[in-house]
Amino acid sequence: MAKIKPSQGAPYARIMGVGGYRPTRVVPNEVILETIDSSDEWIRSRSGISTRHWASPEETVTAMSVEAAGKAIADAGITPAQIGGVIVSTVSHFKQTPAVATEIADKIGANKPAAFDISAGCAGFGYGLTLAKGMVVEGSAEYVLVIGVERLSDLTDLEDRATAFLFGDGAGAVVVGPAKEPAIGPTVWGSEGDKSETIKQTVAWTDYRDGTVDKFPAITQEGQAVFRWAVFEMAKVAQQALDAAGITAADLDVFIPHQANMRIIDSMVKTLKLPEHVTVARDVETTGNTSAASIPLAMERLLATGQARSGDTALVIGFGAGLVYAATVVTLP
Repeated sequence: MAKIKPSQGAPYARIMGVGGYRPTRVVPNEVILETIDSSDEWIRSRSGISTRHWASPEETVTAMSVEAAGKAIADAGITPAQIGGVIVSTVSHFKQTPAVATEIADKIGANKPAAFDISAGCAGFGYGLTLAKGMVVEGSAEYVLVIGVERLSDLTDLEDRATAFLFGDGAGAVVVGPAKEPAIGPTVWGSEGDKSETIKQTVAWTDYRDGTVDKFPAITQEGQAVFRWAVFEMAKVAQQALDAAGITAADLDVFIPHQANMRIIDSMVKTLKLPEHVTVARDVETTGNTSAASIPLAMERLLATGQARSGDTALVIGFGAGLVYAATVVTLP
């Protein structure tokens, strides 16, 4: 019986560079109020959101991803030809096949990398980061590009008072590469499919195609149920990620949760008892909920504004439709 040669990868993996792209159009709450019976004060108090970005027809999932990817690759100090894998997390690319990752890989100038899409909602970046880490350590790619990208404005029901104000568009990307020391901790991830109805697409594409419904599919959610789950259950997952990394909240420099809602973020900070020195990402205020793109976009902004620094220890956690979640501790690039 022949013996298979073991994989020859790096001992560890790290995030080497980060990049982001926000559409040029900024949409204030006043625009949302044209189609729902609410107020700017109510939207801010319930979500913390004041503005969000909506993509133009030219700012496609591919175009936004290419922009974010270019910045991440430059930040990592490598060339596109060195990218051996492209992982794209999105729920708003409307072609079932081929994977948009293949188109993005070609447009950035990568040299025949593995390329595939994943659908894990707001936890998608964490899922992609974990897969990329495995590819680098296993040896199937030296550098992997992970992209979270959404055009959620295409899936927003502007007459749904519970969700019309929540969603935004954008793309965030990171390059994952080899490291000599641990820089991406163990991932605590999972799913709770019994709660899948709390965040979902309103109807199937086939229902719209067949004329069963005349309204284009959108994302809807049970706000209170999602809030309770995120605040109580995800704080536990975040703590498990700290434990798995062998650190405590006091060892953190930065906390980057999924940018779903300011109240959820503040409640998690309180439940985790994060010290005052920990910088907390609150990008949701001006970017809205961009699902898979929210964590890398928030990470990029913290680094660009100097609120976080290279080498800082950060806890990242994503959670959303499925219900799915993923949390890990990383060293910032």
